[in-house]
Amino acid sequence: MGRIIVALGGNTLLPMDDETMAGQRRRVRAAVENLARLDEAGHDFVLTHGNGPQVGNLMLQQEQSDAGPRFPLDVLVAETQAQLGYILQQELGNVLEESVTTVITQVRVDAHDEAFEHPTKPVGPHYSESEGRSKPFQTKQVTRPDGTTTYRRVVPSPDPIEVVEADRIETLVADGKTVICAGGGGIPVVRERGQLRGVEAVIDKDRASALVADEIDATMLLLLTDVDAAYTDFGSADQAPIEEASVTELRELLADGEFAEGSMKPKVEAAIDFVESQGERAIITSTDVMDDALAGDAGTQVLP
Repeated sequence: MGRIIVALGGNTLLPMDDETMAGQRRRVRAAVENLARLDEAGHDFVLTHGNGPQVGNLMLQQEQSDAGPRFPLDVLVAETQAQLGYILQQELGNVLEESVTTVITQVRVDAHDEAFEHPTKPVGPHYSESEGRSKPFQTKQVTRPDGTTTYRRVVPSPDPIEVVEADRIETLVADGKTVICAGGGGIPVVRERGQLRGVEAVIDKDRASALVADEIDATMLLLLTDVDAAYTDFGSADQAPIEEASVTELRELLADGEFAEGSMKPKVEAAIDFVESQGERAIITSTDVMDDALAGDAGTQVLP
């Protein structure tokens, strides 16, 4: 069996109705029980995950409290990477009955990326239109899986260039270890005069996952989110799932503005990058129908 990169969306790890640690653990446990079936089927997989809701909540806590120092966004990304990595590592290790390794991962970006001037990555809680417009930070309208629209905070999301710890991740995978890495897209850093420095941003975890997949020669990229597939006309009465698409077809849909920034668009772009680079299959789906998607009977199948 080949190597699979499994990218878990941050929203799949934080239930909207219970954001307590107990609620997160229940959600994570349900996710890893599904992932354990990959191990049972003989697949080697590397797990990445998002952190949008979690890092947004940390930003909100800082803004609402006058106590203690405030930390920059790259440090908050590191905090959520360790927090979610710990929970995933423990719960997945319990299910697999083996040691799981979390790699705190830095991902290099371009300090001059235009994304720093045009924030698009949604983080944190959902707001009504009036709440969103009253916030002291930039917000943007987003569409939930049920088709309703809300507003969320947006932050810069530059393109990933290099996974700094790629060699260590490859060594662990080659040694047969189950690895969790590039949490929240990785801690965003730039290299200046040979030195790494953190920058204020949140890298999209799907784009970072495609980069990890390329580094470790993965044969499949599995992008797990809270909807069962990518859709055309998402959120409207005419929405329809994209069951199978070529890279060329998806590029045409991207050019037509079919997919939302900071939501489905980066997943589609990551799938395209992976398939073009590796010549293999990428899948966009949810954990609920993951088995059917792996069999080619559900989700969005992205092919060369």
